[in-house]
Amino acid sequence: MTFAEQPKRIPSASMNGEGNLRVEVCDANAVALERYRKDCAEAGFMPAQSPDWVSAWTKHTPHPAILVRLCDGQGHLMSLALEIVKKGGFRLARFISNRHANGNFPALHLRVRDGLPETHRAALRDGIRQSRPDIDALVLERQLRHCNGQENPLLGWPHNDSPNVSLAVNLDGGFDAVLARSSGKRKRKQHRSQARKLEAAGKVERRLARSRAEAEVMLNAFFDMKAHRFAQMGIQNVFAPDAVKDAFRTLFGDAAETQDPRFVLHGLEVAGKLRAVTGSSRTGDRLVCEFSSIADDELTDASPGRFLFYENIQEACSEGLKVYDFSVGDEYYKRLWCDLETIQFDTFVPLTGKGRILTFGLSAAARAKHVINNDPRLWRVAKALRRRLSSAHG
Repeated sequence: MTFAEQPKRIPSASMNGEGNLRVEVCDANAVALERYRKDCAEAGFMPAQSPDWVSAWTKHTPHPAILVRLCDGQGHLMSLALEIVKKGGFRLARFISNRHANGNFPALHLRVRDGLPETHRAALRDGIRQSRPDIDALVLERQLRHCNGQENPLLGWPHNDSPNVSLAVNLDGGFDAVLARSSGKRKRKQHRSQARKLEAAGKVERRLARSRAEAEVMLNAFFDMKAHRFAQMGIQNVFAPDAVKDAFRTLFGDAAETQDPRFVLHGLEVAGKLRAVTGSSRTGDRLVCEFSSIADDELTDASPGRFLFYENIQEACSEGLKVYDFSVGDEYYKRLWCDLETIQFDTFVPLTGKGRILTFGLSAAARAKHVINNDPRLWRVAKALRRRLSSAHG
């Protein structure tokens, strides 16, 4: 069932006497999405809370989507785009697109630089609770503490460090400076070697999707590669649901047909076949790799994925960008480049008595994951166990 088929809900608003604060909670319908886009024109945000991302996901998510808007006497302060899901006997609100939303940051008006006082967070919490008494908790994961000089107001709520680190490359000084900081001589040599191996197999082309049709081809290749890779690793394929695939097709397909796309797909084609694909978002002076994949075939040993990342980072430097962001996840191929490490945070806010039970369990689970992910021995054991469980069920 798509969001368009969800029952209608009357928009709700609540007032707070502190500074004429107003909290509006409404379904993410066409009118609300248009207002969200207008608010974002004067707000800082990260890609997964951008109007384009939110619009694409609301078209396809099977979960009801809502927009929460906090205002004061001067107008818009902050907005959150959330989806409501049932987990066991609980109903929670989380960032729209769930696991695909990383480096989250609310749509925060540019006049808000140093966060917001506790009265505003209390108004936000109480406004959601009054407007949607069916929601047991807010589960807001993988958030940035700061974005382009703005502090995340949700830092004021109790929070935990996210289990997984986020890695990025400082592009200051251009590509030569980047290489000088990260074994550049070796990287250049490896890149030339990879190029020779790939060229021996056929024509090598790095492509940018410039139309909806080209985006469709790259995404279909990516989905196939990722499904194969996840099956090998014994990991749940988070790209498998049709709603997820359709949301990314809308997002990147729409972007490919604009003059200045905020979401871009790059593919490495060798001998007429896509061997590696990256999907990225552009925000400010940063390029964020939202996802990537490589084909498991006769050219895997030639490292088409590393070849494509080299080219992507080089191009980001040539365009004057300051950061190439590999996003969440600690992988060896990222460590080869990265000199910036960010610990994101999770916020679990109970709205009901049941919600207190849920958030207590989520906080404990997040802390346990953080310990495991940061202990190499425990992480190896966890991965081995995951593979065994996958084999037992498959």
